Parts: sequence; structure tokens; C-alpha cells
Amino acid sequence: MTAPWHVSGPLARRYAAGAAPETDAWSLEKHVESCAPCASRVSAAVRAGTAGPALAAVRADLLTSLGHAPATAGGSPADTTAHPTADGRAARPDPVAARIPLTPGTAHSPVEPDAGRLPAAPGAARSPVEPDATPVALTPGAHGAPAGGPLGRVVGRWARIGWAAGPALRGAWVVAVALVVGGAFALAHGAGFRGARSWLLAVSPLLPLAGVAVSYGRHADPLHEITAATPSGGLRLLLTRTAAVLAVCVPLLTAGGALLPPVAGFPGAAAWLLPGLALTLAALALGSFVGCRASAATLGGGWLLAVAGPLLGPQGQGAAGIARYFAGPAAQGAWAAAALACAALLALRRRSFDHLETYR
Repeated sequence: MTAPWHVSGPLARRYAAGAAPETDAWSLEKHVESCAPCASRVSAAVRAGTAGPALAAVRADLLTSLGHAPATAGGSPADTTAHPTADGRAARPDPVAARIPLTPGTAHSPVEPDAGRLPAAPGAARSPVEPDATPVALTPGAHGAPAGGPLGRVVGRWARIGWAAGPALRGAWVVAVALVVGGAFALAHGAGFRGARSWLLAVSPLLPLAGVAVSYGRHADPLHEITAATPSGGLRLLLTRTAAVLAVCVPLLTAGGALLPPVAGFPGAAAWLLPGLALTLAALALGSFVGCRASAATLGGGWLLAVAGPLLGPQGQGAAGIARYFAGPAAQGAWAAAALACAALLALRRRSFDHLETYR
């Protein structure tokens, strides 16, 4: 049987100094949620590090604002003796100072049995919650209780997954993808426009770029600062949202291209997949330097300039000009090599996403 894992002293010190690897930091943060000894070890390491004086100052300010004297340098605990209230009654020893951990080298004050109570304001009547108070049971549909039975829980779970997938799947981007596919289908079958297939193939690699641009960053997500600070933030969150974008646009665009009338000598409906993947990875890699929105706009503008000439030219020449970007082993092999190179650069730059857009 494997012995349970605990946080070692060296790991706690590396975490306090900000030098622990990402995976070790994630494991530590998850472990201390349920292990009090390791939480105390990490807390002691943080207080003993460079952040110790700042934490001690915050603690002293908090105690002062609550009307308590902070611990003295000699290690005496904060004053927990009884003080009379404004109406002359004797108050209980206030436990607030005892609940706040002291700085290294000071004695810890014992926690009073009624440590969950807050000090009463001067002249205010105290109404403590008794320890044996019976908790109120939540009925189905009440706040904090799951409603709707198993079906409601399943719907709620998928709603949370959809929300976590990113702003792109909750905004106008999904509508734009559907409009592009529907517009190409209507032009081909309703208006008899033979260039609909080439237009859809040329526009398809741009749609994942637009999805990436609106999926990550403070400009797109009002909770960006909170989500980026979590262990699952940074590149992991960006890759998750990028995968959600690709999971939506790949089947829609491929199926839409397959439903269009075929053109002799023109690439198939799936010919855009490697170019789209390469441009998406290039946007992520370039985004590690300038941000996702700027990188997607730069690459998208460059792609539009490359395909604008063939698209706006004569109909026959336009289809041939678009085909050279997608058709043949040489073109597809070049896109595959570009995708691998961008993926390698993204792996090398993965740590930059931990602080991305904190100063932009």
C-alpha cells in the first residue's frame, strides 16, 4: 500500500519563494485543503520567507482595526481578557485575536470554545449562535440545494461545462460560424453561386482564430483575473477553450463544405483542417508575446491579404488560386510542419501565459 503523500519542508520553502514547478504547486495547493499539518507547514514557510513581514503588518493592522492589541515582539499573545461593554455588562474574552495565527516566534493563543462569534459592537446586544443549534435543512429548490432531481443536476453540470468552455461559446462567435456555413449553403443552392465552395474554404481557417481571440484575456472574460490565478489558469485554460472552439467549428465547417456542390479539381471539404490548425497554433504561440487578440488579428489580416487576390479575381482563376493553398501533398505537408513548429514554440513559451496580460 502506498504511503500518503505530504508536503515536505523543502517543497514548502520552494513554494513560498515562488520557485516550485507548476505541477508541484498545484498538488500542494490541492493537498493543503484537506491536510492541516501540511497547511501549517506551508503557512510557516510563507511567514518565514520574504512575505513574512508583509503578512505580519497585515495581521497587526487587522487586529488594530478590530480593537485588539497585536502580539508584542517578546511573544506575548494578544489580549483576550474580558472587557466590559458600553452598558456595563461583562463580555466574554474576545476570540478574534486568538483565531489569527501569530508570526513566527510568538506564542499561539488558545482558541475559545465560542471562537466562531464576532465581537459585539459597543452598546449592541449579543446574540450568539449556540453550538448545539440545529442546522436548517434545505428543501429541493431552496438556495444552495439542487433542484429538479437527476435531470436538473445533469443540466446544471453541462451548463457549468459550457460556461467554463469560454466566452466564445456564449457569444456571437457561434452565431457567426453558423451564419458563414448557412450563407455558403444558401449562395450555392439558392443563388447558384459556383464560387461558394472556394469562399468557404478560404474563410474557414479564420474562424478558429476569431474564436481564440474572444476566448482568453481581460477584454473577453470579466472573470479573467480570477480564472488566471487558479491552478488551472494560464496555458491549460487557454488550451481548453481553444479545444472547445475547434470542437464547434471543425464539424460545422467540414460538414458545410461537404454539402456544397463539388467543383472539379478543387480540394475536399476537409482540406482546411491542417491550415486552420497551423494558424490556430501560430496564434497561440505568437500570443505568448503580444496577447491572443493581437496575434489573432495579425495572422487573420495576413491570411485575408493572401486569399483576397484569388477570391476577387475571375471565378475560374479564383478557385485555382485558392486551391494552391490547400491542395496537394506539398501544401498539406508544409502546413503540418508549420503546425509542429508552432506547437514546439508554444511548449517552450508555456510559462509566459502564467503572467500574460498582467501588464498590458
